[in-house]
Amino acid sequence: MLVNILQPEECRIAIVEDGVLEELYLERSSQDNFAGNIYKGKIVNIEPSIQAAFVDFGVGRNGFLHVSDIDSIYYRHLENGSDRERDRDDDRRKDKPPIQEIFRRGSEVLVQVIKEGIGTKGPTLSTYISIPGRYLVLMPSLGRVGVSRKIEDEDARRKLKRMMKALDPPEGLGFIIRTAGMDRSREDLSRDLHYLCRLWKTIHERLDDKDGLGEIYEESDMMLRTIRDIFNAEIDTVYIDEPGAYERARGFMKLVMPAFADRVKLYSGPKPLFQKYDIDGEIKKIQCRTVPLKGGGSLVIEQTEALVAIDVNSGSSRIDSDPERNAYKVNLKAADEIARQLRLRDLGGVICNDFIDMRDERHRRGVERALEEAVERDRARTKIHRTSPFGLIEMTRQRIRPSLRRSIYQDCPCCNGSGMVKTAESMAIDVVRAILKASTDDDVARIGVEVHERVAHYLYNRKRRDLTRIEEERDIEVLVESRGGVGPEHLVLRVSDDNGRDLKHLSTADSSSMF
Repeated sequence: MLVNILQPEECRIAIVEDGVLEELYLERSSQDNFAGNIYKGKIVNIEPSIQAAFVDFGVGRNGFLHVSDIDSIYYRHLENGSDRERDRDDDRRKDKPPIQEIFRRGSEVLVQVIKEGIGTKGPTLSTYISIPGRYLVLMPSLGRVGVSRKIEDEDARRKLKRMMKALDPPEGLGFIIRTAGMDRSREDLSRDLHYLCRLWKTIHERLDDKDGLGEIYEESDMMLRTIRDIFNAEIDTVYIDEPGAYERARGFMKLVMPAFADRVKLYSGPKPLFQKYDIDGEIKKIQCRTVPLKGGGSLVIEQTEALVAIDVNSGSSRIDSDPERNAYKVNLKAADEIARQLRLRDLGGVICNDFIDMRDERHRRGVERALEEAVERDRARTKIHRTSPFGLIEMTRQRIRPSLRRSIYQDCPCCNGSGMVKTAESMAIDVVRAILKASTDDDVARIGVEVHERVAHYLYNRKRRDLTRIEEERDIEVLVESRGGVGPEHLVLRVSDDNGRDLKHLSTADSSSMF
């Protein structure tokens, strides 16, 4: 685990396995980092049509709370006084009262941010509070002891439950034993249990003392959060390149995992940490549209607002002489790389994978199994469907934060994120149309246009005759000004009368009214 935190504005964490970058986490202080935090909020608007409420929780943006994320404690009084214990999952599935019956405007609510705001959408909230420790997760609304679904061995599950019950957890609180809790001693679980109970007590005290809206609990920073959630015995070393962060990480390890504290080391080599392990080069590759596969073939990844399309190409791959087996082997390699790219790019939502067509049903099932196995190490929840009749494998991946691409890049001001701009010829045609339209107004004596130098060159050499004809027919003067250092679609149009008084001034932003 490599932790690069020399720049105070940015923390980057890389997990390198056998020389290959497997996971990458990035967080910037300038971006909203609310996920995991708990707030005291107030209902400011209720939308019955979508069964959701908007909550002001004191950060300047309202959060989105859907009825499915409302704990039963907020509507038990509507169920004939029923106060029975219920499973958290049953609570989510059970038919609930309409949200307009549960809340009113001005109602106070304790919420946790479960997903950061993306684009114009505000953060997603839940009243199901979940506070992770190293080996346990505190879920107050659960009311019982559970075991992570990732622990599939029934004997191990029963043993862990017996161990937790022997620790006598507080009445009314729920706990989930994480995968990291497997093979841990009773003392380890007890230490985590008491830490989470003290934390919950502190949260309650802060909630009672809080008069207005605002933060009740703040999740740990990304470095401590990643060490807590990801570190295990398979990680040989945690290198940290900043002394202050190193001291904090070492202190945290001594507290929760004292046996592994010596694996945290301060990196002080002459080369920057990420440069030594060629992580910077890998980060640049992450943003490429095309990803080559070992042995031939490639992935083409296209990201939209709500959907990610991944196309598998065989290219010049000739792993096997039989086309069917060649497609199968390329698809198996692609499945591993797709899972890796989803983690590295932090892509979420609906993902549509277009694998190379295979006729053999066994090969189709084999690719499905390979993709399922490849995403097992992913901390984000994923769900994979069977191969469709068109040879597509559709899947969903939990989205908690904006993707790495949206965190690092912004839409190009020239193409607005489309990746394409008009040619000089297209722009020149549009400019002539704008001049014709402006020349029909009364009192026009002069029309000046300011365009990119390539567009100006096209107008001077290919459209000079058209501009001259407009000048003669309309008895006006047309001036073309060339500009460098502007976007290819840059256009400023100025219209003036005989006295030099401006009649109209339009720029590229007003292009919809130009043509």
